[in-house]
Amino acid sequence: MKNAVALLSGGLDSATVLAIAKRDGYQPYALSFFYGQRHVFEIEAAKRVAASIGVAEHRIAQIDLRIFGGSALTAEIAVPKGRAAEEMAHGIPITYVPARNTIFLSFALAWAEVLGSSDIFLGVNALDYSGYPDCRPEYISAFEKMANLATKAGVEGRQKLTIHTPLIALTKAQIIAKGIELGVDYSLTSSCYDPSPTGAPCGQCDSCLLREKGFRENGIADPLRRR
Repeated sequence: MKNAVALLSGGLDSATVLAIAKRDGYQPYALSFFYGQRHVFEIEAAKRVAASIGVAEHRIAQIDLRIFGGSALTAEIAVPKGRAAEEMAHGIPITYVPARNTIFLSFALAWAEVLGSSDIFLGVNALDYSGYPDCRPEYISAFEKMANLATKAGVEGRQKLTIHTPLIALTKAQIIAKGIELGVDYSLTSSCYDPSPTGAPCGQCDSCLLREKGFRENGIADPLRRR
């Protein structure tokens, strides 16, 4: 089995990507981030998902993006609630965290080099993605090109990095269908941007609404709603 670094937030998408990496014969090393996020409950979800699906190792990097703020997830800015699908489809929402995926992928690149791995798995999505610029295919392609110029292993020809984004062209409904096929337990995940102290989803932020729509289109109830 080839080693791969899998970014694991604890959300629905990253759990599905972790299961895909396992299915495709990779030995995943899961990487999560405590970055001062409002929805810190997702770290506990990431631990549950990593244990359920099975990883070689799960590390949690600690960085504090609150020193910059600029996002409803890292500053005292209200999380938008109750937005219609048409609103989500236009503009970049205030839940965008400046340069977050660039920072996360840089950490993943460093660990991949140490592991002797040429593969990183990431759960970005360019359809039901709520307008984030660092979820687009052209961004992933550009980072991958940069990454192959950035490491000792790359310069010496020991690493040709590939960033795997198997969900990038799927709808939320298709992602959920794929995860169910792979046996992902979505009751272990957390997608909400503004959960209660116990982790209960608010049901009204963009992430909750997109998640609800995906389960509804599959004709099944979100297991978090049954808790």
